[in-house]
Amino acid sequence: MSQPRQNRALVIVNTNFCSSDGDVVFGTRRGAKREAEQLSNVLSRLNYKVKLMHNKTAKEIEDLYQEECCCEHGDYFVSIISSHGEEGVIFGYDSEPVKLTRIFQILSSDKCLVLTEIPKIFFIQACRGAEFDQGVVVECDSSEPEPDCFSDYLSIPPQTVVMFACSPGYVAFLNVFGSMFLQALLKVLEGEERHLALNRLMTRINWEVAFCCQARGTYEGCKEMPCFVTNLLQEVFPFSA
Repeated sequence: MSQPRQNRALVIVNTNFCSSDGDVVFGTRRGAKREAEQLSNVLSRLNYKVKLMHNKTAKEIEDLYQEECCCEHGDYFVSIISSHGEEGVIFGYDSEPVKLTRIFQILSSDKCLVLTEIPKIFFIQACRGAEFDQGVVVECDSSEPEPDCFSDYLSIPPQTVVMFACSPGYVAFLNVFGSMFLQALLKVLEGEERHLALNRLMTRINWEVAFCCQARGTYEGCKEMPCFVTNLLQEVFPFSA
C-alpha cells in the first residue's frame, strides 16, 4: 500500500536587509529567525515537508515559488512569509519589493497545474503601512468579547487563503521574543485548536492577538489586528494531523 503524499510548506524569513551597494536599508528583524524555526518544527510534526529559507532576495523569493510548481504535493500547501513590507508588498534581503499578487500568480491554476485543486494557505508577517493601531475600549455584556475586524479585498487565485498580521495601512509588531501574529499562530498549532476548520482557526488567532497582545517599550499599549481573505468553497482542516 502506497504512502499518502506529504503536504508541503515553504517558510521564508528575512532578518537582514541591504541595498545593491551594500548599505543597510531596513532594521534587523531580531526574533524572526527563532520564530520561523519554531513554526517549521511544528509544521514538520503535522505531516508537512518544510523548506525553511533565510535572507532571500526578491528574485530568489519568486524562484522559490516557481520551484513549488515542479514538486509533488499532498493535500495542502502552506507558506509563511516573515519580512519587512508595505501594503501589497514584501521586501527581499536585497531590499527590493516583491508584489504579493506576483507570488499568487505564480501558483495560480493557469501557471501551476499541480496546485490547481490544492488549498494554498499564506501567513504573512509584515507591515502593511506606517500607522500605529492605538486600540479601542470594547464594552459588551458577555464575559468574553468577540473580535471585530474586517478583511481587505485582495485578488487571489482560486483555492487560496491569505492571512495578514495586521490590517491595511498599519504596522506589524516584532521584538526579540517574536511577533504577536506568528506567536499566536504557533500557540494555535501546538494546541487542540489545530484540529479546527481553517476559518475557525484563523478567527481564533484574531482573538488571541486582539485581546491578549499589545506592544511594550517605545510603542507601549499599541495593538494589532490580523485579518484574512479566502475564496475557499469548503471547510478544510490543514493542521489536523
